[in-house]
Amino acid sequence: MMGPLRFALVLLLFGRSLAASRSFSVDYENDCFRKDGERFRYISGSIHYSRIPRVYWKDRLMKMYMAGLNAVQLYIPWNYHEESPGLYNFSGNRDIQYFLQLTNDIGLLAILRPGPYICAEWDMGGLPAWLLQKKDIVLRSSDPDYIAAVDKWMGKILPMIKPYLYQNGGPIITVQVENEYGSYFACDYNYLRHLAKLFRSHLGNEVVLFTTDGAGTGYLKCGAMQGLYATVDFGPGSNVTAAFEAQRHAEPRGPLVNSEFYTGWLDHWGSPHSVVPSIAVTKSLNEMLAVGANVNMYMFIGGTNFGYWNGANAPYSPQPTSYDYDAPLTEAGDLTDKYFAIRNVIRMYRNIPEGPIPPTTPKYAYGRVAMKKLQTIFEALDILAFSGPVKSTYPKTFLELNQVFGYVLYRTSLPADCNRPTPLSSPLNGVHDRAYVSVDGVTVGILERNNGITINVTGKVGSQLDILVENMGRINYGKDINDFKGLVTNLTLGNDTLSGWTMFSLSIDEVGSFVIPDGIPDLPQDTYVKLPKWRKGQVWINGFNVGRYWPARGPQVTLFVPADILSTAGPNNVTVLELEGAPCSSCYVEFTASPLLNATLQLDYKQARRLFYKEDLL
Repeated sequence: MMGPLRFALVLLLFGRSLAASRSFSVDYENDCFRKDGERFRYISGSIHYSRIPRVYWKDRLMKMYMAGLNAVQLYIPWNYHEESPGLYNFSGNRDIQYFLQLTNDIGLLAILRPGPYICAEWDMGGLPAWLLQKKDIVLRSSDPDYIAAVDKWMGKILPMIKPYLYQNGGPIITVQVENEYGSYFACDYNYLRHLAKLFRSHLGNEVVLFTTDGAGTGYLKCGAMQGLYATVDFGPGSNVTAAFEAQRHAEPRGPLVNSEFYTGWLDHWGSPHSVVPSIAVTKSLNEMLAVGANVNMYMFIGGTNFGYWNGANAPYSPQPTSYDYDAPLTEAGDLTDKYFAIRNVIRMYRNIPEGPIPPTTPKYAYGRVAMKKLQTIFEALDILAFSGPVKSTYPKTFLELNQVFGYVLYRTSLPADCNRPTPLSSPLNGVHDRAYVSVDGVTVGILERNNGITINVTGKVGSQLDILVENMGRINYGKDINDFKGLVTNLTLGNDTLSGWTMFSLSIDEVGSFVIPDGIPDLPQDTYVKLPKWRKGQVWINGFNVGRYWPARGPQVTLFVPADILSTAGPNNVTVLELEGAPCSSCYVEFTASPLLNATLQLDYKQARRLFYKEDLL
């Protein structure tokens, strides 16, 4: 009887010993992290799986690993996984568990930022738009309706990621609670306390939970919380000593951490493409590593805002489809001089993995593809209006029409003769975000949020007034993230408030085509689509929403087309929705091997924004 008993006891003790061998913690006495009991420092880079096709996750992660990084940092965008309440999607490009497993298999650790708010220059900062069905909801606060939705979402996602915590054999060493909360007006400590308790209840007491805020005591005042390790973020050229002194204000002891060290910066339509010199990045990186700091480079690869996922900043400035960010790896995962410069700094502080770096993926210029005019939106309303016409005295918002992204057509008639030009106005700036106006099918102008709230129209009483409204991305940062779309206030014609509206929610996913040539190895390959002489619109390839184009405003001209959406088995269909004026009769799009992201044509459109200064985005 003693033999089996002793054997069972040995197994139990071995199980405890094995669990104890994987640990990650904050060592306050020695101002460092401890991994498996040993002093540890991470050198990390940000990567957003939601901006990179799944087929390229391994390529991008391997390039990060070969740069000398020992960790990656990633967000989980709530709205990417729960576009409708209670309907979850974790398949394909949304398979977060596969991404974490791949990270672990490659040998990288992970710093997880599950929100619920993430910013990330992502639509509504990752919060789902359906939260706004309660119009007066206070997001990122103790508002009971918001908390109920957060609790349900976290009750879904946190148990999914718990097996991937480091102590459970996975890659996740730290988990961020909320994001830069010290920059938000609510300053609701009860909200942060609730989140901390919620995260602990799902993830346990061993995991290191942290916060991130700007490197100033003003940000840390509302962003730091007892029980959550406070870190800061700042960019190249900052005073490293002063920045970490701000962190020390909240955390007198413990590791120094810059959770967002900016390798580049974000872009907005109509402003120059942001470029940050490699020498500025490497100088500050070296300064931080020399004092033993932990650093996460934001971004190490930016990726692409496919579809409608881009965000916007206030005063309203939407971000383009490319999220290249002037990062060490380009939007398409290409190796850059900045990549190798950073790698050379890292090798001064830790061993760089041996072996070849995965090469830049090949690109192919498929050339011009002739396009033919299919039909106008007005001609295709029966097909495109998925819910049929909705009638209302006054205009309804997108959400009231059960529409989240894209376009809604608002239709009414002129209530009086307008023999002379009569102002059609949005006096309360209620066009969110851009509206294309026509009378009896003839284009008369554009209304635009903040920039063009009045145009003149003419027509006879009863003339059909059509207003196609585009959602160009919800605000992702600051107090205005509760960003309703559509005609969110009434329009006036002269002194009259327009009424008697019919609205059509549009679903546009349906034609030029091109065939991948034979006899060329390794096709299909990545490419870029360029739309010479086109002005503004949306592109689909084989039903995949590649994103928005707006070369008339810039700075982005080409859109990245990943090879996995192309086919060699048959023709590839290209669909273009042009909103302002197609260059027909000679319509074509062009597929090129080189990106063009810095061809701003209208430099005076937006106010200049400073690099790394987030207060400019409020």
